[in-house]
Amino acid sequence: MHQDKKPQKAVIYCRVSSTKQATEGHGLESQETRCREYADSKGYEVQQVFPDDVSGGGDFMKREGMVALLSYLDAQPDRKNYVVIFDDLKRFARDTEFHIKLRRAFRMRGATIECLNFKFEDTPEGRFIETILAAQGELEREQNSRQVIQKMKARVMNGYWVFKAPIGYRIEKVAGHGKLLVRDEPLASIAQKALEGHASGRFETPAEVKRFLEGQPAWPKGRKDELHWERINEFLSQSLYAGRIDIPSWNIHGVAGQHEALISLETFQKIQERRNTLAKAPVRKDLHEDFPLRGFVTCGCCNQPMTACWSKGRSTRYPYYLCDTKGCADYRKSVRKEKIEGEFETLLADLTPAEGLFNVAFDMFRDAWDTAAASVQSRTESLETELGGIEKKVNQLLDRIVDASTDSVVTAFEKRIRELESQKAIIREKIAACGRPMASFRETYRTAFDFLANPHELWRSPNIEDRRAVLKLVFAQKLPYHRNEGYRTAETTLPFKVLRDFRNAKSGMVEPSGIEPLTSCMPCRRSPS
Repeated sequence: MHQDKKPQKAVIYCRVSSTKQATEGHGLESQETRCREYADSKGYEVQQVFPDDVSGGGDFMKREGMVALLSYLDAQPDRKNYVVIFDDLKRFARDTEFHIKLRRAFRMRGATIECLNFKFEDTPEGRFIETILAAQGELEREQNSRQVIQKMKARVMNGYWVFKAPIGYRIEKVAGHGKLLVRDEPLASIAQKALEGHASGRFETPAEVKRFLEGQPAWPKGRKDELHWERINEFLSQSLYAGRIDIPSWNIHGVAGQHEALISLETFQKIQERRNTLAKAPVRKDLHEDFPLRGFVTCGCCNQPMTACWSKGRSTRYPYYLCDTKGCADYRKSVRKEKIEGEFETLLADLTPAEGLFNVAFDMFRDAWDTAAASVQSRTESLETELGGIEKKVNQLLDRIVDASTDSVVTAFEKRIRELESQKAIIREKIAACGRPMASFRETYRTAFDFLANPHELWRSPNIEDRRAVLKLVFAQKLPYHRNEGYRTAETTLPFKVLRDFRNAKSGMVEPSGIEPLTSCMPCRRSPS
């Protein structure tokens, strides 16, 4: 009995160069439609369609759709009976090397290739023409890539960021600018707080910055709500936050951005200086809110930082601080948490200045503020003189580059010029700030004076970072604590030291002196005689 011949099995491969083309256009849909019409005209039975929305840079193994297609053929027992249909030869591979490799990959699987606008011929002439067309596609791809990069570089040189926006910014279309970085709240404020805190020393190490960001619910994180160190390093080294664009791979350095900066360039430089200094011990992961004084209070015997732990009793657990230094007389001798922290709060309360003394300090700072405000003009002139000196150095280095005979010398000069250009940008930023209206004294120093007036208030904060900040802002050195004697004399920071000196100073009326017999201005009792 005669049986009808089974139709030829076929698969369709469609590709566009980007996800945007796939979602906003109809490239994949129209390619599939044309390929299906071609298959119907040939009497083929389409089994699967494999789409791709990435270019792969010419490498077909970087395209998920192509990898899936090859895997599908490998899984078919009759794979030699399949036809692979392409809409256009450029969808096959726009790279001569990968074109040949892909042809070999299909040949090894026994699959036949058919294209709507090109007929594959297994002849010397056919292979020659196919190679020429593949090379032409590679040339077009590289030319397009070069044009795109040139346009991107030109836009960067005009102060616009052309890549994915960093955390704290988003890209919006702005009149007169096109696509521009704008603040993305609340992430922008969180980033600003983290960066300024690291520059000022509130977050002394990148580990503290990491912990602060991990404590912000809005900040994007990885697995287990943790941030990778790579992300932290990228965040702290991103000059975009200071309003500058640096792309070393394009030899672009210090371009002034059109977007709003989150921090000043001077603040950014302080962060880089802090990162480039000698590495400090990272903040311990077990530094818990339960023991805010851990690592800051030292043993009065050996002067080593005390540790802390919870000790298990019969029915509950008890918190203790203790010295864990072997050889110390107080080794493993614990102090109750409530005792050592209670005495610390007493010490902190003792540092709170009296209202009258605080008002005197407030007036002194205000007088200094007024003096600084009156000297804006002289400050501007001094900065302009400094700027002129740096520009002179830059010109001298440029003259020396012309006479340089080796690449290493030229590279060294260029590095020095970039450093000087960065200094110029900071000075220009300061000059611009000198001309801006200054905020009021109370507005500028309100937070600082609120803290000076009552540091104990911030210590009550449930945030461990706030409590650690109190330790850094109030005390210049770690606090020595003796189990039997309590805290030793604390070395405070300058503001609290000045206020303490004012409080401890002795004052009285000074007796006048001169040629005439003294007449006391002090009250006295006369003799009855």
